[in-house]
Amino acid sequence: MSSPAPKSPEQNEKTKKYDRQLRLWGDHGQKLLENSKICLINATALGTEIVKSLVLPGIGSFTIVDGDKISEEDIGSNFFLEKESLNSSRAQIATQCLLELNPDVRGDYIDESVEHVISNTQNFFKNFDVVIATALPEKTLIQLSKHLWDIDVPLIVCRSVGFIGYIRLQVKEHTVIEAHPDSESPDLRLSTPWPTLKQYLDSINIEQLDQKEKSHVPPLAILHYYLNKYRNEHNGQIPQKREDKEILKQMIRDSGHSEEGNNRFVLEENFEQAIHYANSCITPRSIPEHVKVILDDDCCINLKQHSSPFWIMCAALREHVQAEGELPLKGTLPDMAADTMSYVTLQNIYRKQAEHHIESVYRRVQQIVRSLGLPQDYIAEDEVKYFCKHSSEIHVIRGSCVANEYHKANPDLTFDLEDPDSLIFYYVILRGLERFISEYNAYPGQLDDQVEPDILKLKAIIGKLLNEWGCSNILRDERVHEVCRYGGAELHSVSAILGGCAAQEVIKVITHQYKPLNNTYIYDTITSTSATFCL
Repeated sequence: MSSPAPKSPEQNEKTKKYDRQLRLWGDHGQKLLENSKICLINATALGTEIVKSLVLPGIGSFTIVDGDKISEEDIGSNFFLEKESLNSSRAQIATQCLLELNPDVRGDYIDESVEHVISNTQNFFKNFDVVIATALPEKTLIQLSKHLWDIDVPLIVCRSVGFIGYIRLQVKEHTVIEAHPDSESPDLRLSTPWPTLKQYLDSINIEQLDQKEKSHVPPLAILHYYLNKYRNEHNGQIPQKREDKEILKQMIRDSGHSEEGNNRFVLEENFEQAIHYANSCITPRSIPEHVKVILDDDCCINLKQHSSPFWIMCAALREHVQAEGELPLKGTLPDMAADTMSYVTLQNIYRKQAEHHIESVYRRVQQIVRSLGLPQDYIAEDEVKYFCKHSSEIHVIRGSCVANEYHKANPDLTFDLEDPDSLIFYYVILRGLERFISEYNAYPGQLDDQVEPDILKLKAIIGKLLNEWGCSNILRDERVHEVCRYGGAELHSVSAILGGCAAQEVIKVITHQYKPLNNTYIYDTITSTSATFCL
């Protein structure tokens, strides 16, 4: 089938430019991305790598907040900075270089520290969809975390030191509509077909067809026919156990073989597909547990005027499920071996039933919107259509505040620290590193003649932290030595990998697609391993 002609040359060029990513998050995801506003705090090597990976796919705009001047260390670690820019504004030069990557993106910078911006600019961060912070001292991070938590703006905290990478996502509530599960069975509803589908499938009697006619029958009709035959022989029950399904599949095999010559028999492709669908598409399609939890959530049951469109659509979905006993039909069919007319007929039957469900949910959405005193165009029909199509994938993630994590008296790390393969010790070291920077205004090992004394200082700080948390575990000396050996250095290769990971999380938050990190990610370049922790 040929693609529809583009509406304009401009749209065609944009589709070509962003073709690969459109396959990942679609036009709707790209539109959200193109309207997004990102703030980066500190244009370190890691910070610029993150923004680079957001500028290339076409975010709307970014603003860099950074009061530092470019140092020799920056030039050594940051791909975007050159010797000629030494002692220039790091925010300005990084902004100029990043804007060269994509003319569709707008960029700006503020040549001031984040502390100055927080203290002197009201509501500055409310203008952004996501704030990214790199290389922040503990005191500033806590202040920023509290502020963004209060105004409900997602924060991604990142740090790259030597061979260690760290990402922490702070989000109060994040909703996912399109989770893109790794594997999912087609939504065919063959165990309980609606009247129109049942009428069409019942009209095809497989055993009355000749071999040539059988080879053009849609697999769903084959499966439906023999499923009914199985039910008639088993008191109306559908096959549940593996051995029961084998009986059904053998029925299909016996009918689907055709003679090819020399007494050689082959199974028709459509019969093979019917057997494949028998594994997963004949059991009743239940409502996933994570969806049930959302539909029973207080935010879904007790709506308020400031409720988000997501929760209003969830409330309408809840009413639909209570009335129909099932989620809206997806309305899409997988490719299958069948003649064109039969396949198109089936497609139309599924599409019309899905449209019926969408209309039902949209009608309920309008009633709810009206009852809340909101404008009728508060939620568009296209939004409801998208929501219904992915209603089995919806998720709600409620995160925690970084500031609260830092003030937590006793984080439960004992179990992970006892695991010799766990990377949680890096989290402890990084927390000690941040406290070291706050106390001494420098990285441990930053000066060559201070490496040994700094090792003792960092070990003492880490020991004190573990004692405060009630952990009796002791970190191995070589791990502390290794971090001090880095001297706070940023390696561009590590930052590039971590920057791609962090940008991916930003895109998830913006597009409300794919489930984001919850909530801490640690990357160990030495062993090429990574791990996530919910702290």
